[in-house]
Amino acid sequence: MAKKKYRFNPESLSYEEHGVSFKERVTRFLAYFSSSLAFSIVMVIVILNLYDTPASKAIKRENQRLLSQYKLMQKDLNTVEKVLEDLQQRDDNIYRVIFETDPIPSTIRKAGFGGANKYAHLESMDNKELVINTARKLDILAKEAYIQSKSYDEVLKLAFQKEKMLSSIPSIMPVSNKDLKKTASGWGFRIHPIYKIRKFHYGMDFTAATGTDVYVTGDGTVREVTTEHSGYGKMILIDHGFGYSTVYGHLSQFNVKPGQKVKRGELIGYVGNTGTSTHPHLHYEVHKNGEPVNPQFYYYMDLTPQEYEKMISISSNMGQSFD
Repeated sequence: MAKKKYRFNPESLSYEEHGVSFKERVTRFLAYFSSSLAFSIVMVIVILNLYDTPASKAIKRENQRLLSQYKLMQKDLNTVEKVLEDLQQRDDNIYRVIFETDPIPSTIRKAGFGGANKYAHLESMDNKELVINTARKLDILAKEAYIQSKSYDEVLKLAFQKEKMLSSIPSIMPVSNKDLKKTASGWGFRIHPIYKIRKFHYGMDFTAATGTDVYVTGDGTVREVTTEHSGYGKMILIDHGFGYSTVYGHLSQFNVKPGQKVKRGELIGYVGNTGTSTHPHLHYEVHKNGEPVNPQFYYYMDLTPQEYEKMISISSNMGQSFD
């Protein structure tokens, strides 16, 4: 049986029985409940911080496995990066050299990613540096691999064109010169025969009688057939493709027309003494990508090594050109 409660009444100077109202009961209950709830929450927080639940342990184990996988992925990406660098080196320094084409600039191979930060969504992760670096490296390798695949597509196309290219590259002398007696002034500084000044000679001269046959040195297309009173006089320009072109100057007559297709060894004109020339001869030039280059490197189908050395010696000893 519940104990009765009494309260002293100062007016009547006596103790009177006192009952607990409903409001007081509710107030007390809420006070007890709030304190109990607060205590429970504190205890749960303390327990969760001090002890791992099975679920949290599983999450930690999973995070540790993911971290290990990322580290292994970093090692694999480093290996792939080295392999790709080796492929790039082979491409630039072997394959493209063989097919005589320019290497891919590093500014294209190593171009970065511009614009907004595409990894912003990863910056809230605990191991954001590892994750972002891995994602960035993966993107870079994917881009470089794509560029390399396109490069190999180009190299493959060049390989199919190799036979045509070999037929087009200038590789014989433009006049019949088996005994090398027609070899005259070569590439380099020479005394100009008319102006008597030291001037660079961008080609090679072959002395021959007027009317001597002149042959095209590689397959190509006739681009120019011109006649001038000075300079190269009667001149033919052949476009061989693949960056090569050849010039035949001081001719007496032409045997081709502009736009005509020609094959290596085909008769295109005749030696003469036209333009700024002091003696019947052929002035011959080879151009690569628009720049004159030494013709002596383009006679490999005509000369043995011994004949080549003799021709170089003859052309180098000539102190004066014929044009």
